[in-house]
Amino acid sequence: DLLDSLLQERNMAPKPGRLYAKGVFTGFKRGLKNQQVNTALIKMEGCQNKEDASFYIGKRCAYVYKAKNKTSKPNSAEKTKMRVVWGKVTRTHGNAGSVRAKFRRNLNPEAMGSRIRVMLYPSRI
Repeated sequence: DLLDSLLQERNMAPKPGRLYAKGVFTGFKRGLKNQQVNTALIKMEGCQNKEDASFYIGKRCAYVYKAKNKTSKPNSAEKTKMRVVWGKVTRTHGNAGSVRAKFRRNLNPEAMGSRIRVMLYPSRI
């Protein structure tokens, strides 16, 4: 009976979990008068200082959103409304745990305040 329960535990499917860190797109890199739209600022959840933020340098990030029209998914026959803009964390920003990221296409200003997924790869550990 004990053996059966152990075998059952081992054959269980892995529990679903988040494989990315949460961030929020707070705005673009800017000075007093001009803003550089090619660099996005992301406030990382659980990051309070520069040292915490430096862990995320080089990590891939994704802005996932829903569009009006369906487009075909890569390597699949079905279509979906979900779209992704991929980017990379380039460096830290300020002292409060924000990071700068460059995306393949500049983020839409409408996306300000929305979720950015920061993947935990490539690893530098």
